Amino acid sequence: MKVSILTSSRADFGLLKNLIHEIKKDKKFSVSVIASGSHFSKKFGETYREIIKDKIKIDQKIVFKSISDDVDGISQIFGKCVEKTTKILKKTNPDLLIVVGDRYEILASVISANFLKISVAHIHGGELTFGAIDDAFRHSITKMSHIHFTANKVYRQRVIQLGENPKNVHVVGGLGVDSLMKTKLLTKSELEKKYNFIFRKKNFLVCFHPETSSNVSTKKQINEILSALKELKDSLIIFTMPGADLGNKIIKKEIKKFVKINKNSFFRESLGQVNYFSFLKQVDAIIGNSSSGILEMPYFKKATLNLGNRQFGRLCSQSVINIRIKKNDILKSIKKISLPNFYKRMKNSKKFYGKGGTSKSIIKILRKLEDKNLFQKKFFNI
Repeated sequence: MKVSILTSSRADFGLLKNLIHEIKKDKKFSVSVIASGSHFSKKFGETYREIIKDKIKIDQKIVFKSISDDVDGISQIFGKCVEKTTKILKKTNPDLLIVVGDRYEILASVISANFLKISVAHIHGGELTFGAIDDAFRHSITKMSHIHFTANKVYRQRVIQLGENPKNVHVVGGLGVDSLMKTKLLTKSELEKKYNFIFRKKNFLVCFHPETSSNVSTKKQINEILSALKELKDSLIIFTMPGADLGNKIIKKEIKKFVKINKNSFFRESLGQVNYFSFLKQVDAIIGNSSSGILEMPYFKKATLNLGNRQFGRLCSQSVINIRIKKNDILKSIKKISLPNFYKRMKNSKKFYGKGGTSKSIIKILRKLEDKNLFQKKFFNI
């Protein structure tokens, strides 16, 4: 079976890399990797280097001259992505395109696959993120996909609710957890040496993305967050770059101004998955609205301060505190997670995204698909 796997950002590559390694080992599959989106952007850390570093060959590239954060620019990228992916898929003609998540670049590529009558496998469908326009993209990708791999039973049911045949909707767990189980993390001293800093008594990783479906000013939100973080004089604050969404430039600009003044903080465009997971293990909490705070942080038995509505709708562990983007609310929550009894809840905290083995489960299911005509499908009525 000829399979193309598409990665459009640092985030989805971190999820996909173990699946890519595993499926390449299987002689039943001929695999090509397409790198697109922000991977080749200097502004986002040229994360295609992470792919190469992980000894994965990039077979096809979709490179954009610049990654914009305004409507006009993103619309142009979307159109070019459809055009360029169509040329690649027309030439390579895979039996299956594998995608993960909800990015607009992914949606564009799935449209290309449908034009060419190429079946699509979608991973992490059925999830909800009310605070991001990606929510609509995710469900659109689901409707244009032919086989589905969900993180849990709740999300499986939602995919079926969208009219997908239950026979083609499989619960396999989350790819993030799968990656965690297979990643050798750096120690505290190794991180200190690598990034030239010293951990403090309290340490926080901050990852905040724009709420792309909100009418609230992105600048107002990030300044409210930074106003709270400014009070943490004795803590180390580690910032990482927001994703390629509308309004990311505003967040980056305000963070850079903050880091310049507050010497107990530093900022990196991209940490890379190994470093990122290593920081998650070492810090006291992740602050922001990254999906990693919901999907992966609970497995370290650490707190997540989930700000605003971007991730609203996802199933959350008890270690996740959902709060408004208000200075006082943020500071109150930081005090809350400092109390000894807060971590008692994590002993019985339910984890919604599996126990690992996701990549192998996906491959096992794909091995049985070779003779099936997936592309022609009917709407499944409940």
